Amino acid sequence: MRTFFKTITLVALIYFQILFGASKDPVRGVNGMVVSASDYASEIGLQILMKGGNAVDAAVATGFALSVSYPSAGNIGGGGFFVIHFSDGKQTTIDFREKAPAAVHKDIYLDSDGNFLPDLSQKGWTSSGVPGSPAGLIFAHEKYGSLPFEELIQPAIDLARNGIILSYGAVSSLNSVYTEFLKYPASKMIFTKNGAKYSEGDTLFQTDLAKTLEFIRDLKKDGFYKGKTADLIVKQSMENGGYLTKEDLENYSPVERVPVRGTYRGYDIISMAPPSSGGVALIEALNILENYDLKKLGWASSSYIHYIVESLKHVYADRAEYLGDPDFFDVPADKLISKTYSKELFNLIDEKAKRPSEISRSTFNLYESPQTTHYSIVDKFGNAVSATVTLNSSYGNKIVVDGAGFIMNNEMDDFSSKPGSPNQFGLIGSAANSIEPGKRMLSSMTPTIILQNLKPVLIIGSPGGSTIITTVLQVVLNCLDFGMDIQTAIDLGRFHNQWLPDSIDYEDFLISEDVRNNLTNRGHKFGSKTSLGRAEGILWDRKNKIWTGATDPRGYGKAVGY
Repeated sequence: MRTFFKTITLVALIYFQILFGASKDPVRGVNGMVVSASDYASEIGLQILMKGGNAVDAAVATGFALSVSYPSAGNIGGGGFFVIHFSDGKQTTIDFREKAPAAVHKDIYLDSDGNFLPDLSQKGWTSSGVPGSPAGLIFAHEKYGSLPFEELIQPAIDLARNGIILSYGAVSSLNSVYTEFLKYPASKMIFTKNGAKYSEGDTLFQTDLAKTLEFIRDLKKDGFYKGKTADLIVKQSMENGGYLTKEDLENYSPVERVPVRGTYRGYDIISMAPPSSGGVALIEALNILENYDLKKLGWASSSYIHYIVESLKHVYADRAEYLGDPDFFDVPADKLISKTYSKELFNLIDEKAKRPSEISRSTFNLYESPQTTHYSIVDKFGNAVSATVTLNSSYGNKIVVDGAGFIMNNEMDDFSSKPGSPNQFGLIGSAANSIEPGKRMLSSMTPTIILQNLKPVLIIGSPGGSTIITTVLQVVLNCLDFGMDIQTAIDLGRFHNQWLPDSIDYEDFLISEDVRNNLTNRGHKFGSKTSLGRAEGILWDRKNKIWTGATDPRGYGKAVGY
């Protein structure tokens, strides 16, 4: 079995290196590491570490830099989560998820006959929640940063004003939504080249965004949530049927929350609590899988895939029924992540695939966009940050705030708008995630830090909407159960099942014909070949006592260390 595992892993890795151009070895760093989806942002974060800044300083600088260099997801018009581990052994999280405007209600996206109108929750100003990213980054710095705030945001300002040279990946991303940008004059002005598509090597200038970032630099939170920027947001929202008001912006505040915690084979798992579902789902899945000897089953074997898929069906069913904003709904997180509950679920899993109806908790559908971005950071002091941010869809609702230079989110689509009606990504949700004024919408973001003896050994996360949880889970298993280095653990193929739809999506070269036949005989159904997640991770190399980092070859990011 061990020989088989080594052979299949080697073959899969070779294929993925051919497909994605994966690095042969992880990036190494003695004192610190930054891994993000943007080479510009990673380099800026590293510069902050080298100046003596801590991991939170670097995370704030990287976050603002992503708003310039990775506008599809790392945008100040969105929101996200920080999971932080401190060198003294403590942990915390910062929730700067977007919130529903005060003017909305649970039926806001239904017509007079009760029919769901997805365009209202996915497109235009009606789809936007109150942005949280600026407040979250400012809050993180004020409470846990060490360098002056101006030093953290100025590199992003310079980047926006001086321009970024567009890589092949950046051009492909921008041009993928070219026709959408043409619909909005301010979006067309910035994200097209005088109405034409950008080409590789062109320079993207964002002078309006530079001015907005300068307001934030000088006035902190008031530079975004009050004054000129707030006036532009509210005016354009009201003129186009949106719900955002000055009071919504002024009243927005991040929330510091206790992390969700679990254990797995002697490791401590620290992840994001609700309103993110990711931490609860990850720990629930790991608790079930702890009952199997996964290494003995063999990586990517039919039994390995079967037991993970069957575990995930229970996890996503629970996500649908029980998870939402804990400020509005009594989330039973402690039960869901308990070893006792996981043993009950383990005992329900057998050698055959169960249909969704056999483990049904709910009948509501929810879709969540895969267009998010993650970054991981560790510093020389032993502090670590795992951060995931998003606009929801790629480039959110595609609307640039005219005069402010950033794109608005379409996060309202992450609520459960109507029982039985999917939003954009096919997940399921109940009353726990219904629309209410001031409520934070449920997310699958799973920024995670794994510890051993109170020291970080793995900092990981991914974009991917509903596939974030399965992406992070499989990278964690690759590292902890199979001892892979971080680059191999991220490079190798992944699969996904989220209970509904009742199918396994998978990446090329992962599932052999024999494995597929065995899974079919167990009752599994297959969906589409696809790309799953874009993980950004850092792993402690115990043998060489050094940090190792890896960006996902499915994207165009960069790992840098020193």
